[in-house]
Amino acid sequence: MSNEKTKILIADDDDHISSLVALYLESNGYDTCVCSNGEAALAKLTEIDFDAAILDVMMPGMSGFEVLSELRKTSNVPVIMLSARGEANDKITGLDYGADDYLTKPFEPQELIARLKAVLRRANTASAKEVKQVELFNLIVNISDFTVTLNGERIDMPPKEIELLYMLVKTPMHVFTRDDLLKEIWGQKYSGDSRTVDVHIKRVREKLGDNPHWKLTTVWGVGYKIDVF
Repeated sequence: MSNEKTKILIADDDDHISSLVALYLESNGYDTCVCSNGEAALAKLTEIDFDAAILDVMMPGMSGFEVLSELRKTSNVPVIMLSARGEANDKITGLDYGADDYLTKPFEPQELIARLKAVLRRANTASAKEVKQVELFNLIVNISDFTVTLNGERIDMPPKEIELLYMLVKTPMHVFTRDDLLKEIWGQKYSGDSRTVDVHIKRVREKLGDNPHWKLTTVWGVGYKIDVF
């Protein structure tokens, strides 16, 4: 998240527990927002783009399960449920509602931190996997179905050319060295000639032709980039 801290919502009607959880999270570099009931938690989760939420199951008024049920209608934000009860049915209910993890009170703060890091890591990985298509003006590169569309027309390219183009288009104006492109597209163990990148770039250029909005540019002695005008 660049320079922004990861934002975590904590909802528990026990002020001692919520304050303790907030203290440990903040000492580990997180920003926190504390709510004492389910209604307030749901309102905050609707207003603010949190990175994760920690919800107590048993709260006055709206329970943690009810908050989670409403939240899952519009959001996939990672959620860890907290409960004073350890019955298996509670855990199953939480997971059925869409919880990412479940922790029984009392718990060690270090365990909560470890579980929080795990759900955030899974969420970040899932989010990265969802980004399989990039668009740049009249160009669409999709590596989920390996297609390239230019001005609404399909351009035939083999997978390596599509992966190469996707990497360049995803970060316009960034200069990628030949080694960067080789490692990302052909893999760390590739031992062939680095000029294979030049050959693929040449073919991609020929297929795309000239464009008034962007250009696949050679940075002599370094590598390649997509210039945007």
